[in-house]
Amino acid sequence: MTMAACGSVTAATLGLPTSSAFPTEKSVLPKAMFAAKTGAPLSAKTKQHLVHAVTSITLLALLRPSNTGLEASARMPEVLVLGIRLADGVHDTPDDVIELIASQRKSGIVFAVVRDVPHEGMTREECQFVVRRAIPGRAGHTPTFRVFHGPWEPSGETFLDVNGATMDELWASFCSQTILGSVDCNDLDARIAREEHIRELEATVAKLSADHARAKNPNHRNEIYAKLHKAKNELATLTQ
Repeated sequence: MTMAACGSVTAATLGLPTSSAFPTEKSVLPKAMFAAKTGAPLSAKTKQHLVHAVTSITLLALLRPSNTGLEASARMPEVLVLGIRLADGVHDTPDDVIELIASQRKSGIVFAVVRDVPHEGMTREECQFVVRRAIPGRAGHTPTFRVFHGPWEPSGETFLDVNGATMDELWASFCSQTILGSVDCNDLDARIAREEHIRELEATVAKLSADHARAKNPNHRNEIYAKLHKAKNELATLTQ
């Protein structure tokens, strides 16, 4: 069997079980298929991205209990790894296309987004993992989803570790690897919230530091300093 590929990225290069790899002849998914499944007209922006920003959508791997050895889960029966090849000159993942595709399946999808970028006078292929994950909310309320991105890295240096005892834990681990750079699937929502709060505080500290340097009025400078001091202390506590 010839393994499906998105650029140079395959199930094997990602470190996934070869038994989970999809054959090339069955792997290419027509972009129009996802547009047709929505049941509603696409926005002009999403249609533009789907047609012009994405060159191809490829099913690289399908992970199930049968090929991972993990315990089955009714909530997460399988996890797909989809390759998204960006068109020449497109350097940012179109989140609306990710949302379009991921919203059509209950199972988890890890997107391996592949692009070509200039690097040291040459062209380098890079890969970024992307997931769409539900944000914790109150019981009984419609869940809210967000698209999360991992860092761009050379394609040969991007890997997914099959980790956990169940398919639920595998999906949580893939999300953790993408969002936090860790295979640990424990307390994931709380850890994501903590990291986001840290980033918010870092942005606040940077802004307040700049505001403090520009302020001329002593009273105003003191007010800004008090806020800056509080934000720095909270940030220090979270990052200890």
